Amino acid sequence: MTPSLLRRLGSLLYEALAFIALWLLASALFTLLFGQAASASSRWVLQGVCLSVIAAYFLWCWSRGGQTLAMKTWRIRLAAMEPGRAVPLIALIVRFILAGPSILLGGVGLWWALVDRDGQFLHDRLARTRLVGAE
Repeated sequence: MTPSLLRRLGSLLYEALAFIALWLLASALFTLLFGQAASASSRWVLQGVCLSVIAAYFLWCWSRGGQTLAMKTWRIRLAAMEPGRAVPLIALIVRFILAGPSILLGGVGLWWALVDRDGQFLHDRLARTRLVGAE
């Protein structure tokens, strides 16, 4: 069963806190190891490192039980569109890549849940994943 939109948005807010914390941690470690990112090229490298750390966190959590810390707190789990099947790694990667634009472009991917027949977010629909209640 699909968790309520309010519950999923609450989890998303919690995810944003984890996102910020991971970004800050990766930035701090990068700065500690390599100094300030003063040039344009070093800023690109820093941003790539931060994004890689965040991607690793989400992909690792989703592939190991389908839940991040926020999803565990809000009792939500990521599942394959087909019940009883494991979510393929490629679907997790696609979901991660599509989630950013889905949220950042005016939340269009989140608003999609209001018209989707199963109430799923657009990035879940396109990645062939779904959010379900976790007990």
